[in-house]
Amino acid sequence: MWGNGYNMAWGWPVGLLMMVAIVLLIVLAVRTFAGGTDRAGRRGNTSVVSGKSERSPARQILDDRFAKGELDATEYRERLKVIDEKAR
Repeated sequence: MWGNGYNMAWGWPVGLLMMVAIVLLIVLAVRTFAGGTDRAGRRGNTSVVSGKSERSPARQILDDRFAKGELDATEYRERLKVIDEKAR
């Protein structure tokens, strides 16, 4: 008997708002734990890593080639110097 009164009209809108809130919380949690976007709108964790600024694509390729052993230390430093000069 208590559920058929005046307050029953607000039941479905409140339930709908609760469902929307739950869905938004789930989306927020997924974006937070999956990397989300940074303030510039880029996906993933690409902005600042442990206090260092992000690497340029050329620097990343150079680092990868050095890690694979395609470049020796001298050649790596020379190419890194060229990349840094062009970035300035």
